Amino acid sequence: MRVLVVGAGAVGGYFGGRLLEAGRDVTFLVRPRRRAQLAADGLIIASSFGDARLAAPTVSAEEISGSWDLVILSCKAYDLPKAMDSMAPAVGPETTILPLLNGMAHLDELDRRFGVECVLGGLCSLAVTMDGQGAIRHLNQMHNLAFGERAGGESARVKSIAELMRPANFHWRASTDIILEMWEKWVFLSALAAGTCLLRASVGDIVVAGGKDILLGLLSESQSVAEAAGHGARPDILDKTRALLSAAGSVLTASMLRDIESGGPVEADHVIGDLLRRAQASGLALPLLRLAQLHLNAYEARRQRESAPS
Repeated sequence: MRVLVVGAGAVGGYFGGRLLEAGRDVTFLVRPRRRAQLAADGLIIASSFGDARLAAPTVSAEEISGSWDLVILSCKAYDLPKAMDSMAPAVGPETTILPLLNGMAHLDELDRRFGVECVLGGLCSLAVTMDGQGAIRHLNQMHNLAFGERAGGESARVKSIAELMRPANFHWRASTDIILEMWEKWVFLSALAAGTCLLRASVGDIVVAGGKDILLGLLSESQSVAEAAGHGARPDILDKTRALLSAAGSVLTASMLRDIESGGPVEADHVIGDLLRRAQASGLALPLLRLAQLHLNAYEARRQRESAPS
């Protein structure tokens, strides 16, 4: 199976690199600067599960000829339009697209561009960052990836992808209810991102400061949207999520907070804004999530103003 990984950033570089390390046929679709970096230094992964330095095959959008069997897409939501343009020449009638973005809105965009039959559901749990030299640094013990047919059940292509991933050095799982699992992650992530970005602190620091009710209130609001859509998080998952958002010693933050701290763009509209739009359509009031979205919108407005040419 020929695999095209769109980008070789933190998430795509990690999972694509682990597949490459396992001997799979992987190529990275990259921009010129990253291509030069990979050519000079290789794809570097630093992880407690094993370090790697790999010779990474790369291709530019202009060089793509013919279609790939599997396209793994892990870009930030705000980069999705450009990513779709770049990968379009690699998508043929038999191509499967596996997106690992957060939320749900990207599925609609991919469906409109490539057709619903091409697009699987997928998610990952992975804390990684890319340092100034282009090395991918794994930050904790999670490196999980799940995928499946959006209609549920099993399929031949899901079994083929499972076989592809079998020897790779990360935890993978073929799901028979991937849409529910994507919603469950979204419920957790929206509460985590809204809370840690709004209060600019880790879960543990927020709890110690007396803000546990804020985090759990954000979780309740997010869950109400999922329930209205028919995909509320299962009770056991919700219990685990409450525990994660209530742990006084936790250093957990959302990657969105790390983006703010580095002065970068954020996925606020895709993660929280889309929840608010769905809530409005269902007649739900979400005051805490609205406040968090306002905070993130104000951050983006200031970031863009300060970065604009004078």
